[in-house]
Amino acid sequence: MIEALYLFSLATVALAISPGPDNIYVLTQSLTNGAKSGIATTAGLISGCIVHTTLLAFGVSVIITTSPILFYTIKIFGACYLLYLGWKVYRSDHRLALDAKAPKKTYRELFIQGVIMNLVNPKVLIFFLAFFPAFLWDESGNTVIQFYILGLTFMFISFLVFSSIALLAGGISSYLLTHKNTGFVLKWLQILVFTGIAVYILLPEK
Repeated sequence: MIEALYLFSLATVALAISPGPDNIYVLTQSLTNGAKSGIATTAGLISGCIVHTTLLAFGVSVIITTSPILFYTIKIFGACYLLYLGWKVYRSDHRLALDAKAPKKTYRELFIQGVIMNLVNPKVLIFFLAFFPAFLWDESGNTVIQFYILGLTFMFISFLVFSSIALLAGGISSYLLTHKNTGFVLKWLQILVFTGIAVYILLPEK
């Protein structure tokens, strides 16, 4: 359990700090409207994850108990999807665009928008489906509880990282603008994480 959570936490940190639509949006909100706006957006984005965790926990747990072959098929799909995400990152431009202006909204509006952004994006659930099953530490045990532990861990770490981005937005923006190779490094970090998790999924069970 400890090893699985440790590896899961490392992967989550790497993914959270890698450039993506969510953390870039948090950074933009913080730069234009202040750190509190970025944190309100973060809270909304993270809150939406509990719904995806619930769908994943109960849906995949049923599959595990009824069809191990189908569950292994899901893991194969997950590995392929993560490799596809890595390929998309490889094909993308590593330069980070931080000049967008975020409209001013109340903290409540930002929170609700963050929740909606998370819930209406089917890619989030697909990513959870690809990412989480690889880190179950006891497939014969209570997998619902394990999925919730992974989900809460993911939410906690992501909230800390995204909130730090919001609080340090000015310094992060200045650093990214003056160190042009940072985007390149973060791009390859994301590729390595996606590829590493895909390989980890495909490793034979001990």
